[in-house]
Amino acid sequence: MTPQQQPVPAAPDEPAADVPRGAPCWANLTARDLEAAEKFYGSVLGWEFRNTTLGDHFAVALSNGRPVAGIGAVAVDMQIAVGWTPIFFVPQVDDAAARIRERSATVALGPVAFASGRALIAADRDGAVFGVWDGRLPQGWESYHDQGPVIVRLRTRDAFEAAIFYGGVLAWADGSADGCTVDYEHDEVVVRSGAGVVARLSSGAVEAAPDPRVRPHWDVQFTVPDIDACVDAARGLGGALIDRGRDSVWEHAELRDPDGGLFTIVTLLADPSAEDPADA
Repeated sequence: MTPQQQPVPAAPDEPAADVPRGAPCWANLTARDLEAAEKFYGSVLGWEFRNTTLGDHFAVALSNGRPVAGIGAVAVDMQIAVGWTPIFFVPQVDDAAARIRERSATVALGPVAFASGRALIAADRDGAVFGVWDGRLPQGWESYHDQGPVIVRLRTRDAFEAAIFYGGVLAWADGSADGCTVDYEHDEVVVRSGAGVVARLSSGAVEAAPDPRVRPHWDVQFTVPDIDACVDAARGLGGALIDRGRDSVWEHAELRDPDGGLFTIVTLLADPSAEDPADA
């Protein structure tokens, strides 16, 4: 992978939030057109938007007044694919870049300096794209809680092998008080900060699969109160429903935006302590 193939993060530019080291701290959409992306995601997910210090091609999405994601309309100019990318917080992005390369993965872009910090985009050894951020974070970001507006899950070839890779890059399970812990539960990897789940890793992805949903990737999921309304809004604006399902706890729908960006919406049906939405 080359830098021209990878998304550029719409970096946070607000005061620091209390995000655990190694946990997801942001989710970013690389889009073709900012106005079109705002119209689609505003209608489907009920987001509002504000400008950032990065210029006219970038915006921060707000849910109930709290930041939930960034949008960077740079796909056309930089000739890169439309898509969602999770960003993880680290104290030193240069150290993370070195650890990524040491583990035979790819730093595709960066580190890039922004007014509020530095970022890089990388691909792990199976090709799943993720970002790393070192800098100020937005107040109100809740992605590292199960009840937060954003949940991330790695669909990978081997979850246990991936946990070793990300554990080394993001310093998971290193025994420090401000880091994340790793547990192996029911054939998946669960990453926690305290009692809160920050990410899940599951096996079964196929690297050479033609379907991007089957290839290794980070699945970015957004909690919503009404899946039917979101699906209808997405279809009405040129999006598509890819898959839908439910169990006793969660309902989910995989959607594609009009430019091809894949994301998942989930809604709670019962006690979330019983099961994670990404298990649906």
